[in-house]
Amino acid sequence: MPRRTATMLASTLMLITLVCAGLLIPVPYSEMSPGPTVNTLGEHGGSPVLQISGRKTYPTTGHLNMTTVRVTGADYRMNLVEAVVGWLAHDDAVVPHNTLYPDGQTAEQASQENAEEFSQSQESAKVAAMKELGIPVSARVVVASVVKDSPAQGLLHAGDVIKAVDGKPVRAPGDVAKLVTEHEPGEPVEFTIVPAKAAAAAEKAGKPEPGTRESVSVTTKKAPDNDRAIVGIQAGTDHTFPFRIDIKLADVGGPSAGLMFALGIVDKLTPGDLTGGKFIAGTGTIDDDGKVGAIGGIQMKTVGARDRGAQYFLTPADNCADAAKDVPSGLTLVKVGTMDEAVNVLEDIRDGDTADLPRCTKG
Repeated sequence: MPRRTATMLASTLMLITLVCAGLLIPVPYSEMSPGPTVNTLGEHGGSPVLQISGRKTYPTTGHLNMTTVRVTGADYRMNLVEAVVGWLAHDDAVVPHNTLYPDGQTAEQASQENAEEFSQSQESAKVAAMKELGIPVSARVVVASVVKDSPAQGLLHAGDVIKAVDGKPVRAPGDVAKLVTEHEPGEPVEFTIVPAKAAAAAEKAGKPEPGTRESVSVTTKKAPDNDRAIVGIQAGTDHTFPFRIDIKLADVGGPSAGLMFALGIVDKLTPGDLTGGKFIAGTGTIDDDGKVGAIGGIQMKTVGARDRGAQYFLTPADNCADAAKDVPSGLTLVKVGTMDEAVNVLEDIRDGDTADLPRCTKG
């Protein structure tokens, strides 16, 4: 066999070997790419995303799109070839697997966490919107979750309204832990509650919280990491709204749609048109007081928004510097830090006063 032919054959075999190895060798990375966007003022899956009953609503136009990021699953292991392709792709990002799924988090755990964060973001969006509109909202302390195999399991349930601990009124979630830890492990704690089913039925019927209360005794145990007494619950805050607001959006998780949900609610509950028919997208967590928080995958979300036709992108202030490093053509990044700032920005865009919008810069 001629030397040249032998060399080419050896090179070809080596290339085939390297490609096969690249396809077989797993690497500790995951991929992020632009996900779908959904207009919070419109419909998804044939139903309105925001459904409000018991309160007058107003027609809306334009778009207030929440944005998402697609990520490879917790159990998926990229191979070397996929990682290289992802690194070379302009609109995708390859990141360490632990960045998306810390501490060996399973797919089921990731899904549960995302669902809980999404549910909480909806609750906070409603509260922030009500406060922006000056509509009173009542709050109550509830059992947010019960730890498996804890003393409280079977005695307290998620959604139970906690009125008092040992006869002392509870006004904030932190009061519950404080009162429980006044005990020694092994001592009983007396909870005064309104059961979750009774509270939910009253809220659904639009009635005040039922007067019937139950007393539940739970024996504490020692915390696994110190000597304090615990019962195995996480206390949280639940809100009662003066009318019904439902957010219908399946197959989405995480907290980053909070801002856009809140803005959509405000638009539907106020006369006039908050967008002026413009296509506006955005992202950001939101808390009960209307503070907008940073999110992950900002550059994936701006690309997804641009691809859908967005003209403006509402960007959390803490994400602005990263987002401004690579701005999709035709998209204006607008910095927002609070719910009030976001509403003011939308009014300026609607009215055509865009010269002085707070734009994102690189640094």
